[in-house]
Amino acid sequence: MTRRLLIVEDDPGLQSQMRWCFSDDLEVSLASDRESALALLRREEPNVVTLDLGLPPDPGGASEGFSLLEEILRLAPLTKIIVVTGREDKENAVKAIGMGASDFYQKPLDADILTFVVDRAFRLYELERENRELANQQNATNIKGIVAASPQMLQVCRTLEKIAPTDVTTLINGETGTGKELLARALHDLSPRASKPFAAINCAAIPEALLESELFGYEKGAFTGATQNKKGKIESANGGTLFLDEIGDMPFALQAKLLRFLQERMIDRVGAIEPISVDVRVICATHRNLNQLIEGGEFREDLYYRISEITLDVPALRDRDGDALVLAQSLLKSIGKELDRPNLSFAEDAISAVNNYPWPGNVREMINKVKRAIIMAEGKRVTAEDLSLQATSTQDEKCLNLRQIRETAERRALNQALQVSGFNMARAARLLGITRPTIYSLTDKYNIETSEASPES
Repeated sequence: MTRRLLIVEDDPGLQSQMRWCFSDDLEVSLASDRESALALLRREEPNVVTLDLGLPPDPGGASEGFSLLEEILRLAPLTKIIVVTGREDKENAVKAIGMGASDFYQKPLDADILTFVVDRAFRLYELERENRELANQQNATNIKGIVAASPQMLQVCRTLEKIAPTDVTTLINGETGTGKELLARALHDLSPRASKPFAAINCAAIPEALLESELFGYEKGAFTGATQNKKGKIESANGGTLFLDEIGDMPFALQAKLLRFLQERMIDRVGAIEPISVDVRVICATHRNLNQLIEGGEFREDLYYRISEITLDVPALRDRDGDALVLAQSLLKSIGKELDRPNLSFAEDAISAVNNYPWPGNVREMINKVKRAIIMAEGKRVTAEDLSLQATSTQDEKCLNLRQIRETAERRALNQALQVSGFNMARAARLLGITRPTIYSLTDKYNIETSEASPES
Protein backbone atom coordinates (compact mmCIF):
# COMPACT_ATOMS: atom_id res chain seq x y z
CA MET A 1 0.00 0.00 0.00
CA THR A 2 1.29 3.48 -0.90
CA ARG A 3 1.46 5.58 2.26
CA ARG A 4 0.20 9.12 1.67
CA LEU A 5 0.49 11.96 4.20
CA LEU A 6 -1.08 15.41 4.01
CA ILE A 7 0.54 18.14 6.15
CA VAL A 8 -1.77 21.11 6.82
CA GLU A 9 0.38 23.92 8.26
CA ASP A 10 0.32 27.67 7.50
CA ASP A 11 3.90 28.40 8.67
CA PRO A 12 6.20 27.83 5.62
CA GLY A 13 9.28 27.20 7.78
CA LEU A 14 7.54 24.66 10.01
CA GLN A 15 5.88 23.13 6.98
CA SER A 16 9.30 22.52 5.41
CA GLN A 17 10.76 21.11 8.64
CA MET A 18 7.86 18.69 9.00
CA ARG A 19 8.24 17.56 5.39
CA TRP A 20 11.86 16.56 5.90
CA CYS A 21 11.06 14.47 8.98
CA PHE A 22 9.76 11.67 6.77
CA SER A 23 11.49 9.14 4.53
CA ASP A 24 11.25 9.06 0.75
CA ASP A 25 8.91 6.05 0.76
CA LEU A 26 6.17 8.36 2.05
CA GLU A 27 4.17 10.50 -0.42
CA VAL A 28 3.85 13.88 1.31
CA SER A 29 1.51 16.70 0.25
CA LEU A 30 1.51 20.21 1.74
CA ALA A 31 -1.38 22.61 2.32
CA SER A 32 -1.46 25.96 4.12
CA ASP A 33 -5.21 26.62 4.36
CA ARG A 34 -8.59 24.89 4.34
CA GLU A 35 -9.29 25.30 0.61
CA SER A 36 -5.99 23.81 -0.56
CA ALA A 37 -6.22 21.05 2.07
CA LEU A 38 -9.67 19.95 0.84
CA ALA A 39 -8.48 20.02 -2.77
CA LEU A 40 -5.52 17.77 -1.91
CA LEU A 41 -7.77 15.53 0.20
CA ARG A 42 -9.98 14.85 -2.81
CA ARG A 43 -7.11 14.47 -5.29
CA GLU A 44 -4.49 12.56 -3.26
CA GLU A 45 -6.76 10.67 -0.82
CA PRO A 46 -4.17 10.66 2.00
CA ASN A 47 -4.20 7.92 4.64
CA VAL A 48 -3.03 10.29 7.37
CA VAL A 49 -3.41 14.06 7.86
CA THR A 50 -1.51 16.28 10.30
CA LEU A 51 -3.72 19.28 10.97
CA ASP A 52 -2.57 22.52 12.59
CA LEU A 53 -5.67 23.96 14.23
CA GLY A 54 -4.41 27.55 13.86
CA LEU A 55 -5.14 28.23 10.19
CA PRO A 56 -5.94 31.49 8.36
CA PRO A 57 -8.08 33.50 8.62
CA ASP A 58 -7.93 32.56 12.35
CA PRO A 59 -4.24 31.67 12.87
CA GLY A 60 -4.38 32.68 16.51
CA GLY A 61 -7.43 30.54 17.28
CA ALA A 62 -8.75 27.12 16.36
CA SER A 63 -12.12 27.77 14.68
CA GLU A 64 -10.80 27.24 11.14
CA GLY A 65 -8.94 24.08 12.16
CA PHE A 66 -12.03 22.58 13.80
CA SER A 67 -14.12 23.38 10.72
CA LEU A 68 -11.57 21.63 8.50
CA LEU A 69 -11.46 18.67 10.91
CA GLU A 70 -15.25 18.24 10.57
CA GLU A 71 -15.06 18.41 6.77
CA ILE A 72 -12.26 15.83 6.56
CA LEU A 73 -14.18 13.46 8.84
CA ARG A 74 -17.25 13.88 6.63
CA LEU A 75 -15.46 13.51 3.29
CA ALA A 76 -12.91 10.84 4.30
CA PRO A 77 -14.05 9.16 7.54
CA LEU A 78 -11.38 6.44 7.29
CA THR A 79 -8.49 8.93 7.17
CA LYS A 80 -6.50 9.23 10.40
CA ILE A 81 -6.16 12.84 11.57
CA ILE A 82 -3.42 14.05 13.92
CA VAL A 83 -4.18 17.53 15.25
CA VAL A 84 -1.19 19.80 15.96
CA THR A 85 -1.56 22.18 18.91
CA GLY A 86 0.52 24.48 21.06
CA ARG A 87 2.28 23.10 24.13
CA GLU A 88 -0.32 24.52 26.55
CA ASP A 89 -3.34 23.89 24.36
CA LYS A 90 -4.52 20.57 25.81
CA GLU A 91 -8.19 21.62 25.88
CA ASN A 92 -8.40 21.87 22.08
CA ALA A 93 -6.48 18.60 21.68
CA VAL A 94 -9.02 16.78 23.87
CA LYS A 95 -11.90 18.42 21.99
CA ALA A 96 -10.43 17.32 18.64
CA ILE A 97 -10.06 13.71 19.83
CA GLY A 98 -13.69 13.81 20.94
CA MET A 99 -14.73 15.01 17.47
CA GLY A 100 -13.00 12.06 15.82
CA ALA A 101 -9.30 12.87 15.43
CA SER A 102 -7.13 9.80 16.00
CA ASP A 103 -4.25 11.50 17.85
CA PHE A 104 -2.63 14.85 18.67
CA TYR A 105 0.90 16.31 18.60
CA GLN A 106 2.07 19.32 20.59
CA LYS A 107 4.59 21.85 19.31
CA PRO A 108 7.51 22.61 19.27
CA LEU A 109 8.65 20.23 16.55
CA ASP A 110 10.52 17.09 17.60
CA ALA A 111 11.30 14.95 14.55
CA ASP A 112 11.48 11.64 16.43
CA ILE A 113 8.19 12.15 18.28
CA LEU A 114 6.38 13.44 15.18
CA THR A 115 7.61 10.47 13.12
CA PHE A 116 6.49 8.06 15.84
CA VAL A 117 3.00 9.58 16.06
CA VAL A 118 2.56 9.57 12.28
CA ASP A 119 3.84 5.98 11.96
CA ARG A 120 1.37 4.94 14.65
CA ALA A 121 -1.47 6.52 12.69
CA PHE A 122 -0.40 4.67 9.53
CA ARG A 123 -0.30 1.38 11.48
CA LEU A 124 -3.82 2.01 12.72
CA TYR A 125 -5.05 2.87 9.23
CA GLU A 126 -3.47 -0.24 7.72
CA LEU A 127 -4.79 -2.47 10.50
CA GLU A 128 -8.34 -1.18 10.06
CA ARG A 129 -8.06 -1.59 6.28
CA GLU A 130 -6.95 -5.21 6.64
CA ASN A 131 -9.79 -5.92 9.05
CA ARG A 132 -12.33 -4.37 6.68
CA GLU A 133 -11.03 -6.56 3.87
CA LEU A 134 -11.23 -9.66 6.06
CA ALA A 135 -14.74 -8.77 7.15
CA ASN A 136 -15.81 -8.11 3.55
CA GLN A 137 -14.54 -11.54 2.54
CA GLN A 138 -17.09 -13.03 4.89
CA ASN A 139 -19.97 -11.35 3.06
CA ALA A 140 -19.63 -14.02 0.38
CA THR A 141 -20.45 -16.84 2.78
CA ASN A 142 -23.90 -18.38 2.82
CA ILE A 143 -23.84 -18.65 6.60
CA LYS A 144 -25.95 -15.86 8.02
CA GLY A 145 -24.60 -14.21 11.16
CA ILE A 146 -21.18 -15.89 11.07
CA VAL A 147 -18.25 -13.44 11.07
CA ALA A 148 -14.92 -15.21 10.66
CA ALA A 149 -11.58 -14.84 8.96
CA SER A 150 -9.46 -17.44 10.77
CA PRO A 151 -8.60 -20.74 9.08
CA GLN A 152 -9.94 -22.55 12.15
CA MET A 153 -13.43 -21.08 11.86
CA LEU A 154 -13.51 -21.07 8.07
CA GLN A 155 -12.90 -24.83 8.17
CA VAL A 156 -15.95 -25.21 10.44
CA CYS A 157 -17.99 -23.12 7.98
CA ARG A 158 -16.90 -25.21 5.01
CA THR A 159 -17.85 -28.41 6.81
CA LEU A 160 -21.19 -26.92 7.79
CA GLU A 161 -21.98 -25.95 4.20
CA LYS A 162 -21.22 -29.51 3.06
CA ILE A 163 -23.44 -31.27 5.61
CA ALA A 164 -26.31 -28.74 5.69
CA PRO A 165 -28.18 -30.23 2.66
CA THR A 166 -28.17 -33.70 4.27
CA ASP A 167 -30.23 -35.14 7.13
CA VAL A 168 -27.18 -36.38 9.03
CA THR A 169 -27.46 -36.07 12.82
CA THR A 170 -24.87 -33.52 13.95
CA LEU A 171 -23.13 -32.86 17.27
CA ILE A 172 -21.70 -29.36 17.85
CA ASN A 173 -18.97 -29.17 20.50
CA GLY A 174 -17.73 -25.88 21.91
CA GLU A 175 -17.29 -23.69 24.96
CA THR A 176 -20.14 -21.59 26.28
CA GLY A 177 -20.63 -18.47 24.19
CA THR A 178 -19.04 -19.74 20.96
CA GLY A 179 -22.28 -19.55 18.96
CA LYS A 180 -23.35 -23.20 18.82
CA GLU A 181 -27.05 -22.35 18.40
CA LEU A 182 -26.18 -19.91 15.60
CA LEU A 183 -24.44 -22.75 13.76
CA ALA A 184 -27.41 -25.06 14.38
CA ARG A 185 -29.75 -22.47 12.85
CA ALA A 186 -27.38 -22.11 9.90
CA LEU A 187 -27.55 -25.88 9.33
CA HIS A 188 -31.34 -25.58 9.26
CA ASP A 189 -31.42 -22.46 7.06
CA LEU A 190 -29.12 -24.02 4.44
CA SER A 191 -31.06 -27.29 4.33
CA PRO A 192 -34.13 -28.35 2.32
CA ARG A 193 -36.02 -28.09 5.63
CA ALA A 194 -35.48 -24.31 5.85
CA SER A 195 -39.18 -23.50 5.31
CA LYS A 196 -40.21 -25.90 8.10
CA PRO A 197 -40.03 -25.35 11.89
CA PHE A 198 -36.82 -25.00 13.88
CA ALA A 199 -37.49 -26.10 17.47
CA ALA A 200 -34.85 -25.64 20.18
CA ILE A 201 -34.76 -26.85 23.77
CA ASN A 202 -32.05 -26.44 26.40
CA CYS A 203 -31.72 -29.74 28.24
CA ALA A 204 -29.93 -28.05 31.17
CA ALA A 205 -32.51 -25.29 31.69
CA ILE A 206 -35.61 -27.46 32.30
CA PRO A 207 -36.12 -29.50 35.51
CA GLU A 208 -35.75 -33.23 35.03
CA ALA A 209 -39.37 -33.88 35.97
CA LEU A 210 -40.62 -31.62 33.16
CA LEU A 211 -38.09 -32.34 30.43
CA GLU A 212 -39.76 -35.55 29.21
CA SER A 213 -43.16 -33.88 28.70
CA GLU A 214 -41.47 -30.84 27.07
CA LEU A 215 -39.70 -33.11 24.59
CA PHE A 216 -42.35 -35.73 23.89
CA GLY A 217 -45.60 -33.97 24.82
CA TYR A 218 -48.47 -35.47 26.81
CA GLU A 219 -52.07 -36.62 26.53
CA LYS A 220 -54.99 -35.07 28.33
CA GLY A 221 -55.31 -36.62 31.81
CA ALA A 222 -51.77 -38.07 31.80
CA PHE A 223 -51.07 -36.30 35.11
CA THR A 224 -52.59 -33.66 37.36
CA GLY A 225 -52.89 -30.42 35.41
CA ALA A 226 -52.85 -32.08 31.97
CA THR A 227 -56.19 -30.64 30.87
CA GLN A 228 -55.54 -31.01 27.13
CA ASN A 229 -53.25 -32.71 24.64
CA LYS A 230 -49.93 -30.97 24.12
CA LYS A 231 -47.30 -31.48 21.44
CA GLY A 232 -43.71 -31.73 22.60
CA LYS A 233 -40.72 -30.05 20.98
CA ILE A 234 -39.95 -33.10 18.85
CA GLU A 235 -43.45 -33.24 17.38
CA SER A 236 -43.53 -29.43 16.93
CA ALA A 237 -40.44 -29.69 14.74
CA ASN A 238 -42.05 -32.25 12.40
CA GLY A 239 -40.71 -31.70 8.88
CA GLY A 240 -38.02 -29.38 10.18
CA THR A 241 -35.10 -29.39 12.62
CA LEU A 242 -34.88 -30.23 16.33
CA PHE A 243 -32.00 -28.60 18.24
CA LEU A 244 -31.11 -30.20 21.59
CA ASP A 245 -28.80 -27.76 23.34
CA GLU A 246 -26.61 -28.94 26.24
CA ILE A 247 -27.33 -32.59 25.45
CA GLY A 248 -24.62 -33.55 27.94
CA ASP A 249 -26.93 -32.44 30.76
CA MET A 250 -29.85 -34.67 29.72
CA PRO A 251 -30.92 -36.95 32.61
CA PHE A 252 -29.59 -40.49 32.19
CA ALA A 253 -33.05 -42.07 32.44
CA LEU A 254 -34.37 -39.92 29.58
CA GLN A 255 -31.42 -40.74 27.32
CA ALA A 256 -32.86 -44.23 26.62
CA LYS A 257 -36.15 -42.78 25.38
CA LEU A 258 -34.31 -40.29 23.15
CA LEU A 259 -32.18 -43.12 21.74
CA ARG A 260 -35.32 -45.09 20.89
CA PHE A 261 -36.76 -42.08 19.06
CA LEU A 262 -33.55 -41.59 17.07
CA GLN A 263 -33.58 -45.25 16.04
CA GLU A 264 -37.29 -45.54 15.18
CA ARG A 265 -38.36 -41.89 14.55
CA MET A 266 -41.45 -42.60 16.64
CA ILE A 267 -42.42 -40.84 19.85
CA ASP A 268 -44.70 -41.78 22.74
CA ARG A 269 -46.46 -38.84 24.37
CA VAL A 270 -46.68 -39.12 28.15
CA GLY A 271 -49.89 -41.05 28.82
CA ALA A 272 -50.41 -42.03 25.16
CA ILE A 273 -51.14 -45.52 23.86
CA GLU A 274 -50.24 -45.17 20.19
CA PRO A 275 -46.81 -43.95 19.02
CA ILE A 276 -46.56 -40.99 16.62
CA SER A 277 -44.28 -40.91 13.58
CA VAL A 278 -42.12 -37.78 13.36
CA ASP A 279 -39.79 -36.63 10.55
CA VAL A 280 -37.12 -34.32 11.96
CA ARG A 281 -33.45 -33.66 11.57
CA VAL A 282 -31.67 -33.69 14.94
CA ILE A 283 -28.81 -31.37 15.87
CA CYS A 284 -27.24 -31.54 19.34
CA ALA A 285 -24.77 -29.27 21.11
CA THR A 286 -22.78 -29.37 24.32
CA HIS A 287 -19.94 -27.60 26.11
CA ARG A 288 -19.14 -30.75 28.11
CA ASN A 289 -16.75 -33.58 27.23
CA LEU A 290 -19.11 -36.45 26.39
CA ASN A 291 -16.32 -39.04 26.37
CA GLN A 292 -15.54 -38.19 29.99
CA LEU A 293 -19.26 -38.39 30.85
CA ILE A 294 -19.41 -41.83 29.19
CA GLU A 295 -16.42 -43.01 31.25
CA GLY A 296 -18.14 -41.73 34.39
CA GLY A 297 -21.37 -43.51 33.55
CA GLU A 298 -23.32 -40.28 33.07
CA PHE A 299 -23.94 -40.53 29.32
CA ARG A 300 -24.91 -43.49 27.18
CA GLU A 301 -22.23 -44.55 24.71
CA ASP A 302 -24.81 -45.85 22.20
CA LEU A 303 -26.60 -42.48 22.29
CA TYR A 304 -23.31 -40.68 21.72
CA TYR A 305 -22.65 -42.62 18.53
CA ARG A 306 -26.21 -41.99 17.37
CA ILE A 307 -26.04 -38.19 17.79
CA SER A 308 -22.49 -37.74 16.46
CA GLU A 309 -22.73 -39.02 12.90
CA ILE A 310 -20.94 -35.74 12.10
CA THR A 311 -19.18 -33.63 14.73
CA LEU A 312 -18.43 -29.90 14.48
CA ASP A 313 -15.78 -28.73 16.93
CA VAL A 314 -16.18 -24.97 17.34
CA PRO A 315 -12.92 -23.29 18.44
CA ALA A 316 -12.90 -20.84 21.32
CA LEU A 317 -12.49 -17.20 20.26
CA ARG A 318 -8.95 -17.11 21.70
CA ASP A 319 -8.00 -19.95 19.32
CA ARG A 320 -9.36 -18.24 16.19
CA ASP A 321 -6.38 -16.40 14.69
CA GLY A 322 -7.32 -12.78 14.01
CA ASP A 323 -11.06 -13.28 14.50
CA ALA A 324 -11.36 -11.30 17.74
CA LEU A 325 -10.79 -7.92 16.09
CA VAL A 326 -12.77 -8.80 12.94
CA LEU A 327 -15.72 -9.79 15.10
CA ALA A 328 -15.36 -6.76 17.38
CA GLN A 329 -15.38 -4.42 14.35
CA SER A 330 -18.51 -6.13 13.01
CA LEU A 331 -20.27 -5.89 16.37
CA LEU A 332 -19.28 -2.23 16.78
CA LYS A 333 -20.91 -1.51 13.43
CA SER A 334 -24.10 -3.54 13.91
CA ILE A 335 -24.76 -2.73 17.57
CA GLY A 336 -23.74 0.89 16.96
CA LYS A 337 -26.53 1.19 14.39
CA GLU A 338 -29.03 -0.34 16.82
CA LEU A 339 -28.02 2.15 19.53
CA ASP A 340 -27.99 5.10 17.09
CA ARG A 341 -24.20 5.53 17.24
CA PRO A 342 -23.21 4.31 13.76
CA ASN A 343 -19.88 6.10 13.22
CA LEU A 344 -17.78 4.77 16.10
CA SER A 345 -14.34 3.25 15.61
CA PHE A 346 -11.76 1.63 17.89
CA ALA A 347 -8.83 3.61 19.26
CA GLU A 348 -5.39 1.99 19.00
CA ASP A 349 -5.36 0.94 22.66
CA ALA A 350 -8.75 -0.76 22.17
CA ILE A 351 -7.49 -2.67 19.12
CA SER A 352 -4.48 -3.89 21.06
CA ALA A 353 -6.63 -4.83 24.07
CA VAL A 354 -9.12 -6.79 21.92
CA ASN A 355 -6.26 -8.73 20.30
CA ASN A 356 -4.55 -9.55 23.60
CA TYR A 357 -7.56 -10.36 25.81
CA PRO A 358 -8.26 -14.15 26.11
CA TRP A 359 -12.08 -13.78 25.89
CA PRO A 360 -13.02 -16.55 28.37
CA GLY A 361 -16.71 -15.85 27.69
CA ASN A 362 -16.14 -16.02 23.92
CA VAL A 363 -18.51 -14.21 21.52
CA ARG A 364 -21.20 -13.72 24.16
CA GLU A 365 -18.74 -11.82 26.39
CA MET A 366 -17.57 -9.73 23.43
CA ILE A 367 -21.14 -8.71 22.57
CA ASN A 368 -21.65 -7.48 26.15
CA LYS A 369 -18.37 -5.54 26.24
CA VAL A 370 -18.90 -3.90 22.85
CA LYS A 371 -22.45 -2.90 23.77
CA ARG A 372 -21.17 -1.35 27.01
CA ALA A 373 -18.40 0.47 25.14
CA ILE A 374 -20.84 1.97 22.63
CA ILE A 375 -22.89 3.35 25.50
CA MET A 376 -19.88 4.61 27.49
CA ALA A 377 -17.78 6.11 24.66
CA GLU A 378 -17.66 9.91 24.98
CA GLY A 379 -16.34 10.68 21.50
CA LYS A 380 -16.22 8.79 18.23
CA ARG A 381 -13.33 6.61 19.38
CA VAL A 382 -13.95 3.57 21.59
CA THR A 383 -11.09 3.06 24.05
CA ALA A 384 -9.87 0.03 26.00
CA GLU A 385 -11.36 1.65 29.11
CA ASP A 386 -14.77 1.85 27.41
CA LEU A 387 -14.49 -1.91 26.76
CA SER A 388 -13.47 -2.55 30.40
CA LEU A 389 -10.24 -4.07 29.12
CA GLN A 390 -6.66 -3.45 30.17
CA ALA A 391 -4.84 -1.22 27.67
CA THR A 392 -1.78 -3.01 26.28
CA SER A 393 -0.76 -0.66 23.49
CA THR A 394 2.11 1.04 25.37
CA GLN A 395 4.32 -2.01 25.26
CA ASP A 396 3.32 -2.73 21.66
CA GLU A 397 4.27 0.80 20.67
CA LYS A 398 7.69 0.42 22.25
CA CYS A 399 8.21 -2.84 20.35
CA LEU A 400 7.19 -1.18 17.10
CA ASN A 401 9.46 1.87 17.47
CA LEU A 402 11.87 1.26 14.58
CA ARG A 403 14.52 3.66 15.87
CA GLN A 404 14.70 1.85 19.22
CA ILE A 405 14.76 -1.54 17.51
CA ARG A 406 17.60 -0.41 15.23
CA GLU A 407 19.64 1.05 18.09
CA THR A 408 19.21 -2.09 20.20
CA ALA A 409 20.31 -4.28 17.28
CA GLU A 410 23.33 -2.06 16.50
CA ARG A 411 24.46 -2.03 20.14
CA ARG A 412 24.16 -5.83 20.38
CA ALA A 413 26.05 -6.38 17.10
CA LEU A 414 28.86 -4.00 18.12
CA ASN A 415 29.37 -5.73 21.46
CA GLN A 416 29.36 -9.15 19.82
CA ALA A 417 31.85 -8.13 17.12
CA LEU A 418 34.20 -6.63 19.70
CA GLN A 419 34.08 -9.80 21.80
CA VAL A 420 34.69 -12.09 18.80
CA SER A 421 37.56 -9.92 17.48
CA GLY A 422 39.22 -9.62 20.88
CA PHE A 423 38.56 -5.86 20.76
CA ASN A 424 40.57 -5.49 17.54
CA MET A 425 38.76 -2.53 15.96
CA ALA A 426 39.88 -3.23 12.38
CA ARG A 427 38.76 -6.87 12.58
CA ALA A 428 35.50 -5.92 14.28
CA ALA A 429 34.76 -3.44 11.49
CA ARG A 430 35.38 -6.14 8.86
CA LEU A 431 33.05 -8.54 10.69
CA LEU A 432 30.33 -5.89 10.67
CA GLY A 433 30.98 -4.87 7.07
CA ILE A 434 31.65 -1.23 7.96
CA THR A 435 34.68 1.10 7.93
CA ARG A 436 36.88 1.82 10.92
CA PRO A 437 35.72 5.46 11.17
CA THR A 438 32.12 4.18 11.25
CA ILE A 439 32.77 1.68 14.05
CA TYR A 440 34.50 4.37 16.10
CA SER A 441 31.53 6.67 15.50
CA LEU A 442 29.05 4.00 16.60
CA THR A 443 30.99 3.01 19.73
CA ASP A 444 31.13 6.67 20.71
CA LYS A 445 27.38 7.04 20.01
CA TYR A 446 26.50 4.13 22.29
CA ASN A 447 29.28 4.78 24.80
CA ILE A 448 30.68 1.26 24.28
CA GLU A 449 34.06 0.39 25.81
CA THR A 450 36.50 -0.43 23.00
CA SER A 451 39.11 -2.25 25.08
CA GLU A 452 38.69 -5.41 27.13
CA ALA A 453 38.23 -4.63 30.80
CA SER A 454 41.15 -5.61 33.00
CA PRO A 455 40.42 -8.41 35.49
CA GLU A 456 39.97 -7.26 39.05
CA SER A 457 43.01 -7.82 41.24
